[in-house]
Amino acid sequence: MAYAIFKTGGKQYRVSEGDKIAVERLDASVGDETTFSDVLFLSDGDTTTVGSPFVDGAKVVAEVVDQFRDKKVIAFKYKRRKGYHRRKGHRRQLTKLAIKSITA
Repeated sequence: MAYAIFKTGGKQYRVSEGDKIAVERLDASVGDETTFSDVLFLSDGDTTTVGSPFVDGAKVVAEVVDQFRDKKVIAFKYKRRKGYHRRKGHRRQLTKLAIKSITA
């Protein structure tokens, strides 16, 4: 099974063709194709290629499926017996991708 590990938004993702993943928001509209050239690792089932830091000529092509916001995350601070508590939340902006192809 062929797969690749690529980097975007400060995180690394392990993907195969046909996978759907959610990454940090990309500046693309729904239906657009995006190409990621920061491929760190590439495997086609028989051979593996490890980049230093990236694999030369490798790329991952994905289609933007959706732009959405994640569930709310609550950051709660509390100090016991002091009457101090703070509650703050946020929702991450995410992009859902469908992996089209992985090429070396």
